[in-house]
This record gives sequence, structure tokens and C-alpha cells, in this order.
Amino acid sequence: MPGFLSWISGLFSTSQPAPPALEARLFNPAPENPANDTPDTGPELAQQLEDHLFCWLLDAEPLALKADLSSSGAVLEELHQRLSNNRVDELPRQPMSLPMLMRALSDESTDRQQLTDIILGDPSLTDQLLQIANSPYFRPGDHSIESVDQAVFVLGVNGIRNVIAAAVMRPMMAARNSREALFGQRAWRWGLTCARASELIARIHGEDTSAHFMVGLLPSLAYITIRRELQRICRSRTTSAEPEPALVRHALARYQWATCQLLANEWNLPPKYHAYLLAAERPAPRQRHTPLTDGMVIGTREVLRHAHQRNLAEEDLPKVVRLTDDQISNVRRALQTMLREGGRSTVRG
Repeated sequence: MPGFLSWISGLFSTSQPAPPALEARLFNPAPENPANDTPDTGPELAQQLEDHLFCWLLDAEPLALKADLSSSGAVLEELHQRLSNNRVDELPRQPMSLPMLMRALSDESTDRQQLTDIILGDPSLTDQLLQIANSPYFRPGDHSIESVDQAVFVLGVNGIRNVIAAAVMRPMMAARNSREALFGQRAWRWGLTCARASELIARIHGEDTSAHFMVGLLPSLAYITIRRELQRICRSRTTSAEPEPALVRHALARYQWATCQLLANEWNLPPKYHAYLLAAERPAPRQRHTPLTDGMVIGTREVLRHAHQRNLAEEDLPKVVRLTDDQISNVRRALQTMLREGGRSTVRG
């Protein structure tokens, strides 16, 4: 995929360290009314929501995230170079069973037994899948799912696709130490919520629900990848192995989408996954919001609401997403149920 690799390189090409990201980088709503004089408040509201998210994820006050980064130039430049040259030590490599699973799930002739056999061929995936399938985030009823075959039967092909995506990514999000534990836990809960929101909105638009669930998980995995890479760089350069919250916030804001693309490329995900990510990062004027764009906004708002954090006002939500009031209500209701029941899940997040 040389064209894509050239495009990735172009994201980073610069002779100077990357300047601070001033605009909302996670939420990028296309202009609502580009042809008239009505002020478009979407970008400003999106920036506020992103600020609230970082305060929660990093467990920091707003002022701590605006601290001076002048002494961190060398660290940021090294991170920039590692990303631009695809030398990220912490970039998760492709899970061994993922290519075979994706081929099987995309083949309409694949039967339940074939899919079960592929999953059982990877013991670690089997354990993760059963844990996640039994969590309130996914289990459709009160009865436990005790086997892979039962999970495939009960959840159906679309449902098992999403459980597989979560099962593949969950070990990569597991905290390595106590300092990372809170960030990893919150990032995982946020990722699952945004993935589910993107899936629900894709269903409304008649688009690929499973693909949107997976790309909805990628930003949370990109976040923990960037944080770990920063920690590795800080450990090699300074006496402090823990990057300051303002430094982490800057790196996440600037490189989140590019890291998602690197992950999708490393895992050989189909071209449409790259297209979904690019459309969310760089929406064209008058472009209809994508399920990922709106899913990230609504998912973030609901996970912050569940955690009792500063948030986007309810009346402002329709200014950032392009869904009807009924559609917004239906998606929010499903997410609220998931978060409420997921809080009691054995799969922590």
C-alpha cells in the first residue's frame, strides 16, 4: 500500500517540531452552514468536549493540561520522528488470529462451526472472548455464555464480530503498572462506549456496523500507545519516567488520528477502515457526518455523564452531531443502559 504509506509520511513531514494543536483534533465537525452568516459553534463546542475528556482521562484539572511545554521540545520531537518513521516501539503488532478471523467473518459462506474452530485455535482469544461476551456490555440476557459455540449462536455473526474486536484489543489496553491503571481503565470504558455509539449510528444510516465498531475502538488503543511511547522516551531522557499531563494531552491531541491509521496499517485492515478514519479526521465542507464522527461525540458525552464529569450541555449536543432528536435519544438510551450495567461487569473499564 505505497500510496497510503506516502500519505502517512506526509502527515508528519516537517523540519520543525510540531506546534501545539490549537483546534479540536478528536472531534472535527464539518461546517454546519458554510454558505450563510450564521455562526457555526460546532468546533468550539467540540473543543470544549475534548478538553473535558482529557481532564477525565488524565485525572487532571484544566490548568494542569495547559502547563508550559517549552522544556519538552526534545521529547515531542523524538515522538514525532518515531511516528513519522514508523519506529514506534509500543505500536501493538497484528494479533495472530486477526487475518483469518476477518476473512471468515467477511465470507457469507462461513458457518458457525468454522468460526468456532478458528476462535478455539487461539486459547488466549478464547478466554478473552468468553469474558467479554459475558459482560453486560455484550451479553443479551441474564444467562451466562459458557462456550464459544454458544457465544456465536447467541450473539449472531454481527454480535460476535464486535466481541472479537473487543477481545483482540482488550489485552493491549491492560494496565502494566499502577500509574497506568486509571488511564487504561478509563480509556477502555471510553473506547467501548464510542465503539458502540458508532455501531448504533452506522445501523441508522444502513452502513457497516462491525467495521464502525472496530474503528470506534481504535482511538482508545491509539491513546494508550502514545502514552506508553511518551513514557518510554521520558524514561530514556530524564529522571522522570512519567510524562506530565500537559505533555500527554498535547501528544494525544496531535497524533491520535495518525496513530489510528498506523494501527490500521499495521493490522492490514481493509481500505474502508482507513477511509472512515480519514473522514472523521478531515471532514470536507458540507460532508455528512459519519457514524464515527457522531459516535465519538455522543459516546464521549455519555461516558463523561456517567462519570459525573464536566460535560457538553445537553442542548448543545445537536449543534455538534447531525442526527434527529429521536435518533440522539435512542443512541443515548442504549449507551446509558450499557454504562449502567457495565459498571457491574467483571471486565473492568
